Amino acid sequence: MLLKSFITYLTHEKRYSQHTVTSYQADLEQFEGYIQNTFELEFLAVKHTHLRSYLVDLMEHENAETTISRKISALRSFYKFLLREGKIDQNPTVLIKAPKIPKRLPVFVDAQKMDHLLDSDHYFDASFPSVRDHVVIELLFGTGMRLTELLQLKDTDIDVYSATIKVLGKRNKERIIPINKSLINQLNTYIEQKKLQNFNNNLLILIVTNTGAAAYPKLIYRIVTEYLKHVSTHEKKSPHVLRHSYATSLLNAGADLNAIKELLGHASLAATQVYTHNSIERLKTIYKQAHPKA
Repeated sequence: MLLKSFITYLTHEKRYSQHTVTSYQADLEQFEGYIQNTFELEFLAVKHTHLRSYLVDLMEHENAETTISRKISALRSFYKFLLREGKIDQNPTVLIKAPKIPKRLPVFVDAQKMDHLLDSDHYFDASFPSVRDHVVIELLFGTGMRLTELLQLKDTDIDVYSATIKVLGKRNKERIIPINKSLINQLNTYIEQKKLQNFNNNLLILIVTNTGAAAYPKLIYRIVTEYLKHVSTHEKKSPHVLRHSYATSLLNAGADLNAIKELLGHASLAATQVYTHNSIERLKTIYKQAHPKA
């Protein structure tokens, strides 16, 4: 009951993304199973010593620092909620510290390689699935939108005349992203192709499957992985790599960091600044290749 109330709170009051809500629910269900099996306790009886025992167990099972950090975030939010609701007198998570997460540079694909992929006739044909795949890659690389934002797009979110697309981001915050002529042409072609399929439904969702159903995360992952393997040797090939590629390309071309922040829908500039490291590394590479003293 407590967990159900918390999930409702996250969904309707905090307006967290469905991905975050699902992750938090799974994390808390795992924690509930641990304290019941190990200590025969319920959520309200948990002390910080039980939390530390749980974290040690996670570490012994070789969970990644990022995974442990997320689970701690879920627990902190949950017990903060219980304290606010008057279910507990003290928050047991206040003495818990998250592990330090090593900073990793965002994986991205070079803009020239993406141009080759998207502009070449070798990778895409005129069939509906191929036109759809082309639009998916173009949208992710051409706007930097998140996977969940892509899946929520409707045909009506595209404004051809102003060359913009409306995106519903985290916490239901809308933002407007400019799109280029090439992407507009691709979208027009795709929408016409979609109409010609005569799918037996009235979906307003922009990206659909081969049968006309709403696209789902695994489909987008498969599409991105399939095409990025032609231009990228990175092990990681995901929709978020294209988001990183979008931001890095803008920064390398001289775009203002605050403008990139707004385009990506970041809540703070700190989240956007990670892309400056990629640009610095690129400058170092250029320096080593070009300077006689390097």
